[in-house]
This record gives sequence, C-alpha cells and structure tokens, in this order.
Amino acid sequence: MDLAELISLRPVPCGGLLVALTRRCPMSCAHCSTGSSMAVSERPDPEHLLRFIGSFGSTGAEDRTEDRMKDRPQDRTKARPEVVMLTGGEPLLLPELAARLAGLARAAGSRVALLSGMFFARDGRVPDRIMRAITALDHFSASMDVHHEREVPRAHMLRALGTVLDAGIPASIHLTGSGPDDPYLADAVADVRRVFADRVPMLVNEVRPLGRAAGIVRATPPGPDGAQAAPCALAAWPVVAFDGTVAACCNQWTVDRRPVPPHLRLGHIADDDWPDIRARSLGSPVLRMLRAVGPQRLHTRYATSPAPAGYCGSCHALADRPDVLAGAAHDAGGRVGELLDQLSAEQQLAAGPAALVRRMGCARYAHLVESPAEDRSRR
Repeated sequence: MDLAELISLRPVPCGGLLVALTRRCPMSCAHCSTGSSMAVSERPDPEHLLRFIGSFGSTGAEDRTEDRMKDRPQDRTKARPEVVMLTGGEPLLLPELAARLAGLARAAGSRVALLSGMFFARDGRVPDRIMRAITALDHFSASMDVHHEREVPRAHMLRALGTVLDAGIPASIHLTGSGPDDPYLADAVADVRRVFADRVPMLVNEVRPLGRAAGIVRATPPGPDGAQAAPCALAAWPVVAFDGTVAACCNQWTVDRRPVPPHLRLGHIADDDWPDIRARSLGSPVLRMLRAVGPQRLHTRYATSPAPAGYCGSCHALADRPDVLAGAAHDAGGRVGELLDQLSAEQQLAAGPAALVRRMGCARYAHLVESPAEDRSRR
C-alpha cells in the first residue's frame, strides 16, 4: 500500500480506523500533539484491542482492491475498514502487539500501516523484534522533523528506513515543519530525494497548537466562512483513543477531551465491536453533514445564534446546539443524507490525495504525497 492510496482513503467514511496503541514515547519532542512521554502509561487494554480488531470479519478472495475501487466509497469497506493505522505515542514500543493486531486485520482483508518516531534507529539499525513487526505491515511511515532529529540523527533514520524498503515494505515520511517557508522542510525534502530518489513519498504537515506544541506555535486563524461548504475529512475514520474510547474525529483536542462531545463519541472497545462503530458513524446525521459540508456551514444553516470562532470549536459547540442537531437529523437522517455523505467522499476521491493535503497539510509540498508517475497521471 503506497502513501497516495492511504491518503486517498482518508475522506471515505469508515474507510479506515486509527488506533493509538499507547501514549508512551521514549522521545520528548517539543511539538508533540499528544503530550507523549515515558512518564505516562495510558493505553487501551490489549485484549480489548485484539477482540475489537478481530470483529472485522472476513472477506472472500475475490473481493480485491481493484474491484472495490469501482464501488461507492462506503461499499469498499464492506464489514471492515480498508486500512488500519497504528499510531501512538510510539506504537513500536509494543512490537509484538502491533504484529498481532496487523495479523488479525490482514486476515479480515484490511491493510495495516504504522507511524513511528524511529526511536530505535539512533545507530541506523532496525532491531530484530522491531523488524518483525514492520514486516507484518502493508505500509510503514517515519516521522521526521527538527525535533526528532535532535534525538535520532537524520542520516541514521534514513539508513534504517532504507532497511525497511530493502525488506519490501512500502515506506513514506511524515515530515513536519513550522510552515511552507521553513528552510528545514526544503533541506529535508532535498536530502530524502538525494538518498531515495522518488522511492519515498512524503506527507508534509505544519506544527499545530496541540499538546506540547500549544506553547510553541500560535493558533491558526478561524476557518473558512460558514457560508462555504468545507467538508471535514477528520470525521471520516473512527479513532481508538488511549483509554479505549472510540471517537469520530482524529483531532487531538477531540481524542483527549473527556467527556467526548456526544455527537463525536462512537463507543468504547470494551463494549462495542467494529460493526457497531461503523453503523453509528455511517448512520449519524450530524456526522454525515460534518463530512459533507463542515461544522460552520451547519451553524449557518440551522443555528439560531452565531457559531463560535474556529472550525473545530464550532464543531465541539454542536453538543450544546439542539437546533443545529435537530436540523441535521431532519435533513440528513435518511437516504438523502446517506447520498450526500457518499457524494462528498466521491468528490474528494476524484480530486486526488494531493488536493486533500493542500487543504489540510502544507500546500506547497502537497505533490510529494504522490510519486511522480502518479502525479503525472492525474494531470
């Protein structure tokens, strides 16, 4: 599974599942959105996770990716997500658990990706127990930024990433900088291209004011005008949070908030299985509308008072806006809402992964999410 396909699935409702294996991390990056460290021990119960992933079910051998791509976005996932993304903290602190989860997911027809901070690569090598987990994956992503490089030198990280590629595992880099003009980004992109040519695509993001990063970057200006539709791809994939709660949104503010706003809480892995979570996500009128037009458009259409400032702030405020929730239920509670959800996902899929990154990541480097051949085929 390459990075472009992974990102392409991001707007597909229940096309993927994000799983935070642990909040622990041996690195202490100043920009960490999760506030992870070795001083915390929060993590989902492993047995609950194994049972939850095991609830995906199985698919026939004839149900291949190329056939699913002809279906509507929601139909592609059948009874399981197309991809499971293992994150943290640092998921490779638990390599055996990561490998077991990957085996269960792949047996059900899902593909598995993992994002790591590369803590293990300080000498440029990949330890055997880590490599066994990586080779159980369909895609491996490495985090790279100025903060990680203070603990894992770039040359050593790239050498370890080369080992992953040599083992036949598709790999990418999640590169983060302070903004499109950050010279670090230009230098890092050039270095990755020098070492790997076009073998390693890159997802380039900007530091957001979340977790420890809240103290080093300013909040972004309010989102687009509420009169404009601005679909929320963050509400497409359910997220298993560090305590086992399943949220509808991967924004760290939502993942960490307790209680999760009711319209963004899908359940808990101790009590629910994947079909339960999938049904709630796909069947929720307010989530359909968030994915199709965004929270500010909802306020503009249904609210009797102005929306709070900010895109995500206006979403969280929906919990206290019964007028908006009632309007969404009336307009999106039936077949029309289902079709609206599907149409929005199809439009974003047709635009391609780079278009999504231009909207949600660092626009200047959005093209790096695709290989040159893929990029040319879309022109």
